[in-house]
Amino acid sequence: MDQRKRRKELSQEIRKKIIDKHVKGKGYKTISKQLDVPVTTVAHIIQKFKIHGTVANLPGRGRRRKIDDKSKRRIIRLVTKEPRKTSREIQGELQAQGTSVSDRTIRRCLSQSGLHERRPRRTPLLKTNHKKARLEFAKLHVDKPQRFWENVLWTDETKIELFAKAHQLYVHRQKNEAYQEKNTVPSVKHGGSVMFWGCFAASGTGCLESVQGTMKSQDDQGILERNVLASVRKLGLSRRSWVLQQDNDPKHTAKNTQEWLRGKPWTILKWPSMSPDLNPIEHLWKELKHAVWKRHPSNLRQLEQFAHEEWAKIPAEKCRSLIDSYRNRLIAVIASKGCATKY
Repeated sequence: MDQRKRRKELSQEIRKKIIDKHVKGKGYKTISKQLDVPVTTVAHIIQKFKIHGTVANLPGRGRRRKIDDKSKRRIIRLVTKEPRKTSREIQGELQAQGTSVSDRTIRRCLSQSGLHERRPRRTPLLKTNHKKARLEFAKLHVDKPQRFWENVLWTDETKIELFAKAHQLYVHRQKNEAYQEKNTVPSVKHGGSVMFWGCFAASGTGCLESVQGTMKSQDDQGILERNVLASVRKLGLSRRSWVLQQDNDPKHTAKNTQEWLRGKPWTILKWPSMSPDLNPIEHLWKELKHAVWKRHPSNLRQLEQFAHEEWAKIPAEKCRSLIDSYRNRLIAVIASKGCATKY
């Protein structure tokens, strides 16, 4: 039987039986045999009962804590207000007040309170005007019917590197196997990457096109001309009510691109800047990159080929689930008052 479990059972059940048998006149050895408890333990419990009138644990047992409740509350207040404050900084503040504790004790105190050290999530730098625009967008669209989102063509660009960055992949290995070929990620000085433009809707993925060189406004217009209506037809979007979404990248907001779009009978979704968490295509980009990297392309031509193949494999059910839950994104933006969300 586990030692800790045995002590717990002894303190909660057997101690009472020991005292009951002692009151009835049983001897130490008899109680020890009947309850399978060492004679010394029986004697200790009975003596404790005679002196204190109880067998429960008495207050003041064990080593006294170095951090009292008041200091603990102060530590929690400090990191709640300033999450980036280090344990050494907290240690210095406590020491200035006459409380000397190690930074390890402070970390343990925070951990026991549910405040664990974690890497901060990377989010766009949102200024006041960005938060205001995001909040207005969310409030304006949160009550839109589901069929509205089902007819949105979501678009975006992403870059896929030939060799995945080490921090983006994980391997399971033994301690001394770090440099075995199967556990390493090859890297070269000039590995290269490919930029892709893609789109999707609730019914599935649309066109995916690789971008040659730097994408300028004229290139953007050409991509939209070749892919938007083709994707609308492929995905079965309503010809009368479909909506085009794209972010506020300079190539999209350039004057000549805006004039070109005004010549199209397309409805453009007014988009708040700095809002990748509001575009569900970001989830598909992540899935696409991992699928391509798993196939280990050895050159840019293979990377481009694998990307098109894996994009076509993304199931329509995945796209549907992203759009079915889209309202949750808007609710999250409203709840955070325009700040970044988990999406």
